[in-house]
Amino acid sequence: MAVSNKHVLHQGPVLATLAHAAWTALRQRMGEAPPAAAPRLPSDEIIATIPPRPRDLIRDYVRHVGGDPSAYRETVPAHMFPQWGFPLAARTLEGIPYPLARVLNGGCRLQMTAPLPQGEPLIVRARLEDIDDNGRRAVLRQRIVTGTDAVPDAVVADVFAIVPLGAPRDQKANGNGRAGQPQREVVRVPPIAEELARWRLSPGAGLDFAKLTGDFNPVHWVRPYAKAFGFRSTILHGFSTLARAIEGLHRTIFAGSVSALAVIDVKFAKPLTLPAKVGLYMADDAIFVGDAPGGPAYLAGTIVRAGARQ
Repeated sequence: MAVSNKHVLHQGPVLATLAHAAWTALRQRMGEAPPAAAPRLPSDEIIATIPPRPRDLIRDYVRHVGGDPSAYRETVPAHMFPQWGFPLAARTLEGIPYPLARVLNGGCRLQMTAPLPQGEPLIVRARLEDIDDNGRRAVLRQRIVTGTDAVPDAVVADVFAIVPLGAPRDQKANGNGRAGQPQREVVRVPPIAEELARWRLSPGAGLDFAKLTGDFNPVHWVRPYAKAFGFRSTILHGFSTLARAIEGLHRTIFAGSVSALAVIDVKFAKPLTLPAKVGLYMADDAIFVGDAPGGPAYLAGTIVRAGARQ
């Protein structure tokens, strides 16, 4: 069932961030952007207090990513953090000397130390922690912390953005990414991995996730735009894949508990082209999203259970 358009009304800050990023990218291409200086790291922390998230938005978001809304009657899913955190995170990148229009979502480490209560304002902090630049690509590590007055560090997300800086002229498009970009290492689902869940993702899954989070990057919902960037069709948001994986774990190995997962650390190994039929797989404490055991993985990572040593 398609997500209601009414949720777009809640996405003003993220939409404004996307518009600003597009304008900055255009100015960079036209040579009108002011010269950027090397940033001081870590950057200054940007802090904001945001109002409680609407209950109907939380309910429809949880349902969309395969969760049980009744498990979140009093709390907000930690994996929903991009909806309120990305506007602040984008501000930490202002003025850095990289072509942000080419940025790729590389992965995320999400640590959950306490639940986020519904009906309370959320205090959000963001800063740019580190830049790893080897001349071919730059990896930008940002930290987004969400909490309340009582628990300031309830949810800590380290987000890794990859900015390609160049590739050999004769490099062609490949199944792992855009045309003209370095080929990513192929990560595979282990042949021994157990399938925990299977999803059928519609062609509109990217647009529906955008309505719920505000990330209306056209590569996720406008097919000609995605094809112009070297993809076969639109691709699913990496954070949609992550949220589905977390909710799949909640429903299977955690028997419905949404507080049994302490840490999940993943990388987005391959773009997930829509529509698709994919599975969630597990081998020990390693998780994967892919088509089948032995095949390429779209997401690969590890988990730490609540109460276990991190």
